[in-house]
Amino acid sequence: MASSYVPFQVHCCFKKPSIKPNFDAYKTTKLSSFKPFLRELQLAFRIDVLSKAVKNTSIKLIDAFVDSTFQFVDYTLDLSQTNSAPVDELREATIVTNIDGEIPSGFPEGVYIRNGPNPLFGGLKSTKSLFGRSSPLWVEGEGMLHALYFSKGINGSWTVVYNNRYVETETFMLEKQQNKPSFLPAVEGDSLAVLSAFLLNLLRFGKPYKNTSNTNVFEHSGKFYSSVENDLPQEIDILTLETLGNWDVNGAWNRSFTAHPKKAPGTGELVTMGIAATKPFVEVGVISADGNKLVHKVDLKIDRCPFCHEIGVTKSYNVFMDFPLTIDIGRLIRGGQLLKYEREGYARIGIMPRYGDADSIKWFKVKPNCTFHIINCFQDGDEVVVWGSRALASVIPGPDPNLEKFEWFPTKFRPGERIEGSVDSISDDQLLFHRPYEWKLNMQTGDVKERYLIGSNHFPMEFPMINGAFTGIKNKYGYTQVCHCDSSSATGMGRFRGLAKLYFEEPNTGISLGENQAKELIKVEYHMFEENTYCTGATFVPKEGGVEEDDGWIITFVHHENSDISQAYMIDTKNFSGEAVAKITVPGRVPDGFHGAFMPIQLQNKITRE
Repeated sequence: MASSYVPFQVHCCFKKPSIKPNFDAYKTTKLSSFKPFLRELQLAFRIDVLSKAVKNTSIKLIDAFVDSTFQFVDYTLDLSQTNSAPVDELREATIVTNIDGEIPSGFPEGVYIRNGPNPLFGGLKSTKSLFGRSSPLWVEGEGMLHALYFSKGINGSWTVVYNNRYVETETFMLEKQQNKPSFLPAVEGDSLAVLSAFLLNLLRFGKPYKNTSNTNVFEHSGKFYSSVENDLPQEIDILTLETLGNWDVNGAWNRSFTAHPKKAPGTGELVTMGIAATKPFVEVGVISADGNKLVHKVDLKIDRCPFCHEIGVTKSYNVFMDFPLTIDIGRLIRGGQLLKYEREGYARIGIMPRYGDADSIKWFKVKPNCTFHIINCFQDGDEVVVWGSRALASVIPGPDPNLEKFEWFPTKFRPGERIEGSVDSISDDQLLFHRPYEWKLNMQTGDVKERYLIGSNHFPMEFPMINGAFTGIKNKYGYTQVCHCDSSSATGMGRFRGLAKLYFEEPNTGISLGENQAKELIKVEYHMFEENTYCTGATFVPKEGGVEEDDGWIITFVHHENSDISQAYMIDTKNFSGEAVAKITVPGRVPDGFHGAFMPIQLQNKITRE
């Protein structure tokens, strides 16, 4: 989850006359019939010149107003968050020489790539003005890709290369060219300041928010894309990390694009969605397996804009989560928050056929919650089963503006204590804890069964992942990053001290809860890192020729706070709690970020070799 989280597809443009007269050609004729037309052309030319002058003058006046009225100030961060600062761009690959352990022979050739924020100009910026203050969310910042390339020689030896590079969106290039912060933060803060920033960005740049493209990387039909949910994806050259431009499915998709599209099992089609702050609030699309055509697009016709971070799929259905974290322009105008989680608001899950319309959606009312990430969805008889990482509050945007976030966030990240008597209970101190959760939705009867999959005495878990071959079908295993409560940032950014393996078909043991409750819980295995070591961008890599679902490795970047060294760890998922089989020291620091992915590609003769 990332970026400004407020997809608002409004573009401001100045249209020019379509006719550009050549007066010399017309002066050579004496036909009086052309004189009225000539006068119209002269008038159009004058209007064109005038409109350009007005446009240029207006923009200069607005720029001058912004420069004199708004003061950019460094966004306050928790000083203990040493790995949040941006790093320099390499742009050229560097060979990795320090590897502790051995890269397994069954590890596939390919690219491990992770996306995350790397703000320009030294860090995120807030603003102060006569309208009040406006701030970015902590998840904002220009996207930077960090990649490790694994190439296997004929003799079985490995060459590993590291590179990083900014995702060069149009808004990135604009600010880089101006060499100063230009977009005003327009999500969090005083309502008048946020609204004025929104409108001024729209007038100056034609869009109210930057396309940070800092959340995820996905592949479709052999092409690779960087994504964030408030704008279009960027196509990426996976070998150089060069940005190739927007992907709008040949002009057919003209709105925001989820950071987590899903490949439909069986067909290879890509299912996406786009949310917006104005109607239509949510549209779902299905893209052909070759990536060239939008084969289906539908307005869900819902009456609010829920911030839905991820869409789910099964063999037959699309799964949409309508939870009470919402974007509301009207609320902002009335003096409230643009983005807000309403704890008592309604929540529901919509199940629709792959190519269905709004009338075909079957809605299931569920307990209010905030779920950013889906673990998996699948069909089981008459039921659609949805697994997700669920919490009872949202880390974005955080507390109301009149509350001090440095006091609010730490109270919601306190270590969990066992709550006797009810595995479904949770204290206010654990509102931001995400725990694996299950919804069973009966398509015939409309019944809903929901439960936690682990007890409240476990660590909070987020950024789930599975073996991608099981997307949309029933699976046995899942994996998550494990949040370390004491070290979680005072600004709300979780720190992840380990990994967890979830055994969906094996019961937990050793929990002193009632027998009926304990048998409902699943087995969890942990892999915890060294003291003051935190991971980011973990992903599952299947073993070449693997037979079982969990044949493979988790690969993740880690940062050692004490030494300020970044590494990539490989953990054997068959020996999950054991030592990492390989620790690859990265020639540079990899800041905390978001989602990682592994792209299997034959790399021989495509990357630098010693």
